Amino acid sequence: MAENSAIEWCDHTFNPWEGCQKVSPGCDHCYAEARNQRFGGGTATNWGPGAPRRRTSASNWSKPHRWQRDALEFYGLHGRRQRVFCSSLADVFDNAVDPSWRADLWQLIRDTPALDWQLLTKRPQNIKKMLPPFWDEIRGHVWLGTSTEDQPEADRRVIHLTAVEPRPAVLFLSMEPFLSGISFRWATWHPIGSKYLTNHLDGLRKLDWIIVGGESGPHARPLHPDWVRMIRDQCKEANVPFLFKQWGEWKPLAANDGHWPIDGSTCIRLTAGGERIESGWPFQRIGKKAAGRHLDGMTHDAFPKVPQT
Repeated sequence: MAENSAIEWCDHTFNPWEGCQKVSPGCDHCYAEARNQRFGGGTATNWGPGAPRRRTSASNWSKPHRWQRDALEFYGLHGRRQRVFCSSLADVFDNAVDPSWRADLWQLIRDTPALDWQLLTKRPQNIKKMLPPFWDEIRGHVWLGTSTEDQPEADRRVIHLTAVEPRPAVLFLSMEPFLSGISFRWATWHPIGSKYLTNHLDGLRKLDWIIVGGESGPHARPLHPDWVRMIRDQCKEANVPFLFKQWGEWKPLAANDGHWPIDGSTCIRLTAGGERIESGWPFQRIGKKAAGRHLDGMTHDAFPKVPQT
């Protein structure tokens, strides 16, 4: 139940409960499921159909209140509000969660108005029906996001995210693990029943922030740099903040000016279409830390603009 987070886009992580179920290709190598299995003695006791979710301790639930009390000190040091990523080991909008737990979470968010709460889901179709009756009171310090690992999931999920009304402070996408290219130029993210968008980046402009990241862990899939460049360039055109979190386990050699040594470690080739070829170029498995997070020699760390009061 991490407190001070190592995740680049938040300050704390908070898990009100633990457990989930795989719903799409991005879930294939879920780190949270692996963690649950490790602590469950070899069995992921809180994962899968019918598995019970586990509520975390009262002491864990008390942490956001402490961060709330420290809000002025944090703002004085950093010039901004604290960001809390909620449910890295679960999904707030999971149907299998006890509704009373979610009600308790909404009240906790209500009680901590000095924190910016980042809620990321793979189930954006559930958001509207699971918002609290006092949503309008808290939406100004809630960031709602959905995971979109490929074009089919983006087309399926973004329309539900952007339909949330009244809007929260931030609507965002997290493309991690990013498994294939996504184009925002498809005219599919329009209100149901309406005409197609005339400007094909209007769908992207409905969003406030894009995060992209590669996959880590023993079964990680590589991230093609052209996929990341596609998102970076579309965000620049649409004036949407773009954050590149990491390459993950696999480093594209061309991203290091082509000088990475071939030293016998595992290498593969990945085409822009996602085809994986076992060969010696141009990806090398060197680990998340060594692979870093530079894209074409730059770090991309943009955040959405929100009121800092």
